[in-house]
Amino acid sequence: MKFEIFEGKDGKHYFKLVAENGQTVLKSQGYASKASCKNGIESVRENAQVEDQFDKKTAKNGKDFFNLLAKNKQIIGTSQMYASKQSMNNGIKSVARLSKEAPIEERKS
Repeated sequence: MKFEIFEGKDGKHYFKLVAENGQTVLKSQGYASKASCKNGIESVRENAQVEDQFDKKTAKNGKDFFNLLAKNKQIIGTSQMYASKQSMNNGIKSVARLSKEAPIEERKS
């Protein structure tokens, strides 16, 4: 698993947490600077260790997903859509376990 930092077409900086199979597990909101984006990654590393920071949701299409929240309840990142609650819960466990040590890679847009 790794964090990828990239610049969006809107000029903002984003990160995503990518699993070994290439799937995006968690993606961020846009940040004004790369430094703020890196702070967002550190916030994932910290807050993913606290189960209550995961806000579990069901989309209108019936698929499950989660938001990872900071202590101030702002959304740090949003997961992919999952076909079942069990898959979503496994995704949460993966983020908690693997985000602590995941390397950061910067990529071209």
